[in-house]
Amino acid sequence: MRQHLGFCAIFSLLVFASTIGSLSPQTTLAADQKEDSGDVLRIGIIGLDTSHAVHFTRTLNSENPLPEFAGCRVVAAYPKGSPDIESSVSRVPQYTEDVKKHGVEIVDSIPALLEKVDAVLLETNDGRPHLEQVLPVLKAGKPVFVDKPVAGSLADAIAIYKAAEKYDVPLFTSSSLRYTTGAQEIVAGAIGDVLGCDAFSPCPLEPTHPDLFWYGIHGCETLFTVMGPGCETVTRVHTDVCDVVVGTWSDGRIGTFRGRRGKDGKYMGGYGGTAFGTKGARPIGSFSGYEPLLKEIIAFFKSGEPPVSKEETLQIYAFMEAADECKRQGYKTVNISDVMEKASAKADERLKALE
Repeated sequence: MRQHLGFCAIFSLLVFASTIGSLSPQTTLAADQKEDSGDVLRIGIIGLDTSHAVHFTRTLNSENPLPEFAGCRVVAAYPKGSPDIESSVSRVPQYTEDVKKHGVEIVDSIPALLEKVDAVLLETNDGRPHLEQVLPVLKAGKPVFVDKPVAGSLADAIAIYKAAEKYDVPLFTSSSLRYTTGAQEIVAGAIGDVLGCDAFSPCPLEPTHPDLFWYGIHGCETLFTVMGPGCETVTRVHTDVCDVVVGTWSDGRIGTFRGRRGKDGKYMGGYGGTAFGTKGARPIGSFSGYEPLLKEIIAFFKSGEPPVSKEETLQIYAFMEAADECKRQGYKTVNISDVMEKASAKADERLKALE
């Protein structure tokens, strides 16, 4: 009997060892061991005309990355920027050299990039080519983070999400300002239920984009982070040095965005705002760095679950598009639903033309 039990024990151990050997490295290895085993999450970048691309690369490819980033590396980049935006043209050469210093291979096309990676950071600073750039990524089944602005128009933003649904590929976009410490504390209930919010950010105008898409997206993202979706109407006041956009939510709450410019109409720094709740008012606080956003991106790549809903994201862009429509109509109040309906029809036309 003892000999039989000994044989069974040895046999069980052999079966267990065999089973362990057949499991994937991800099943048997902790996250901080993935890189040593060769099981690395390979990330590719499209667009090297924003400092975000350099910062993300430096952080992920660090010799001593944070635990959340262990086993993740930027391995390839397609550098092309925008030919008609000076800030894009001037940055690409230096940013290309910067990422190469961190072991990133530079490729000459998006298809070449997709052969080498598991997930994609679409970082092109110009939102206009995003739809065309993201389509091959979605067709290849690669999860993708699209940096702000998600597109150069509301119609293209809707088209991008429709394409992601068609190809059943997870997609996420956000400004880094969503993940400021103050905003997240307010969302978690620091001032009770949010009754209203006044948010602000730089808002220099870029002629190739709707007025708020270029930098105003940061303050608008802050506003919707705190308020949540549900905005129904938009009214705007505009001068050379400032924009104030007022949104009315379906439950009667009011949120405002103040876009700031210098006297020359150019960039004026400063991010933040004030939130008002059932337990008092509280400053939202300023920029908290890129790491909080990058942690969300990496978690998204691993889980396939976007941390921000399509509905909320598209409403942010509808809010900004409605601000432009308000200006076009002589500053009359604009309904978000009207803007969305018009843009949705254009989105279908855009996808039909490209696919």
